[in-house]
Amino acid sequence: MDSFFHLLDERAHRSGSLLCIGLDPLPSDLPEPTADAARAYCRRMIESTQDLALAYKFNTACFLAFGGEGWNVLREAIALVPRDIPCILDGKTGEIPSNSTLIAQVDFKMLGAAAVTLNPYLGYDSLQPFIRDAQRGAFLVCKTTNTGTVDLQELPLAGEGLPLHLYEKVALLAQDWNTNDNLGLVVSANHPEQMGRIRQLAPALWILATGIGSSNGELAATLRHGLRSDGLGLLVPVSRAIWRASDPHQAALILHQAVTRHRQELLNSAGPVTTDPQIVFPAALADELLTSGCVRFGQFTLKSGETTPIYIDLRQLISHPHLLAEVSAAYLPILRHLSFDRIAALPYAALPIATTLSLQSGWPVVFPRKEARSYGNRTEIEGKFNTGETVVVINDIAGSGMSKFESIHKLVNSGMVVQDVVVLIDRQMGAAEALAEQGFQLHAVLTLTALLDYWLAAGKVAPEQIAAVRELVGTR
Repeated sequence: MDSFFHLLDERAHRSGSLLCIGLDPLPSDLPEPTADAARAYCRRMIESTQDLALAYKFNTACFLAFGGEGWNVLREAIALVPRDIPCILDGKTGEIPSNSTLIAQVDFKMLGAAAVTLNPYLGYDSLQPFIRDAQRGAFLVCKTTNTGTVDLQELPLAGEGLPLHLYEKVALLAQDWNTNDNLGLVVSANHPEQMGRIRQLAPALWILATGIGSSNGELAATLRHGLRSDGLGLLVPVSRAIWRASDPHQAALILHQAVTRHRQELLNSAGPVTTDPQIVFPAALADELLTSGCVRFGQFTLKSGETTPIYIDLRQLISHPHLLAEVSAAYLPILRHLSFDRIAALPYAALPIATTLSLQSGWPVVFPRKEARSYGNRTEIEGKFNTGETVVVINDIAGSGMSKFESIHKLVNSGMVVQDVVVLIDRQMGAAEALAEQGFQLHAVLTLTALLDYWLAAGKVAPEQIAAVRELVGTR
C-alpha cells in the first residue's frame, strides 16, 4: 500500500497547492460560542477552500472547548472533507505506549484523521502506535513558536557534537525513524534559518510549518529555507486570514498564488540545487565560507605555478569551530543515504571535518597516513577496523580526483571496501569522471557552479570575479 507521504506527494502534484487549511473554531472568533456555530464555521471553510487545499488541519483544543458536542463537530467536519484530501489532527499528543495505542485508535478509526501531530519527548515506542500503519502519518513537534522553546528545544547536547541542539536531534531521529515514509516534522517559520538547518538535517521529510507571517518576505523566507529541492515537502498552514476574510476562497487563492510564484522562482533560480536532488542548497553555509576566508577571490598562485581567480582553503575551518561543525553537519544528509561501517578521512583538511562528523553521528573514523610509520607497528592506516568493512571516504574538495587515488588504494589494500567519496565542494574539474572509472561514486554537498550562481544572485561576489571563475571551470 502507498505510504502517507507518497499519497501527500500525489495530492500536491494534482492540486498544485501546498496550503494546509487550519480549522480552529475558537469560541471567541465565532458569532456565538456554541457547537452549532463551530459546525457552521467548519462547513464554510471546507466548502470554500477544498479546491485549493493540500490538507486540512484540525486544532483539537478548539473543539474540546465545546465539550462532548465538540467531538461530534470534529468527527462531522472530518467527514465533510473529500476523501483524497488528508486531514491532520493537531493535538500534539505525547503518551506512554499503551495510552498512545488507545489514542491512535480514536484519532484514526473513530475520528477518521489521516495524520496527527505528536510530542516526541517520550521516545520512539510512544510514537509507534501512530506510525505502524504506513498509510497513517505523524508530524513530530521539532521547533515551535512559543517563547518557552528556549527552555528545552534549544538546549545544546553534550557529547553530540557542536552545534547540535535538542530540536536538531529530533530532526535527525525523525529522519532515522521514518522507515514507513509517514513521519514528518512540525517547525516554526518564525526563524527561517533554523528551519533551513532542520531541512539540511532532514532533507526528505515533510515539514508542517507554523507561525508564517502575512508579509510576502516572511512567506518567501519560509519557502526558501523549508522547501525540498523538488518544490514540495512543506505544508503552509493558513486559518484566521481566511476565516476573517469576506471571501474565504479568494483569500486562500491569493495566498496559493503567492506560494506558487515563490516556489517557481526558487525552482528557476540557483536556490535549492546540489548534486543530490533531495538536499536543499545551504545558503547560510555558502555565506560563511566567504566571510571566514575559506573561499577567496583574486589572483592566487598554485603549487603547480598556475594562477587561479579563486582559492578554496578548508584547512582554515579549524579556526572557526562553529563553521567547522556546520560544514561537518552538511555531510550528514548524504551520508545517511549511504551504506558503510566507518568513515575514512583523507589528510589533512578532511581530518577535522571527519572528527567532528564522528562526534555528531557516532560513526568511527580511520585515515590513511601520507607516509607509513617507520617505527611501532609501521601502519599505513590509523584507527581500528575489520577486514571486509565498508568505509566511505571523506574529503574537503574534489578537483581532478587524481590526488585521492593513492589514499583510497591504501584503504583498499588494507582490506577495506570503498564505494563512495563525499566532499563538501566539487570544483567540477573531472573528479567525478576519474573516480567513476575506478569504480567509485563521488557525492558533493556543493558544486562550484551552484556556489557561483548563488553568490552572484545574492550580490556576494562581483560579477567580473564570478565570470573569471566560470571561464576557468569551463576550460577544464
